[in-house]
Amino acid sequence: MVRIGVTGHMNLTADTAVLVSEALHAYLRQVGGDIIGVSCIARGADSLFAEAVLEAGGTLEVILPSRDYREAKVKPDHADLFDRLLGKAARVRTMPFDHANREAYVAANEAMLGSVDELVAIWDGAPATGRGGTADVVAEARERGVPVTVIWPEGSARD
Repeated sequence: MVRIGVTGHMNLTADTAVLVSEALHAYLRQVGGDIIGVSCIARGADSLFAEAVLEAGGTLEVILPSRDYREAKVKPDHADLFDRLLGKAARVRTMPFDHANREAYVAANEAMLGSVDELVAIWDGAPATGRGGTADVVAEARERGVPVTVIWPEGSARD
């Protein structure tokens, strides 16, 4: 059984979401076997990964950054998907923070990296713009020796 975590951009264009979804499905087919996907199920990359894991017959584990994450950060246009994915999770771990903030996101990323065998990064390669973002998670994974697979199909873009 392989445990795969995800990090990635939230602001993918609609066309990019399709490209990334296809690439994730292809990647998971290549990995094969029993897969446990670990995700915060945020909009964009995290949710696309969670859907692909479930569609591949894998198991989803969710890490929520804070107790108020759903109410504070999940926008109405993402709420149905978030709730559906949360309901399909085999395990949900909530970080010990009352409020969603940078510290909670960093802690969630740390927990995810500490529990996976490899990381999938839906990442355009841009440098970090703040602590806890995609580039930071990739750098931390590499520093820890966690293998990283970057998925950014040709033609991908962010909003």
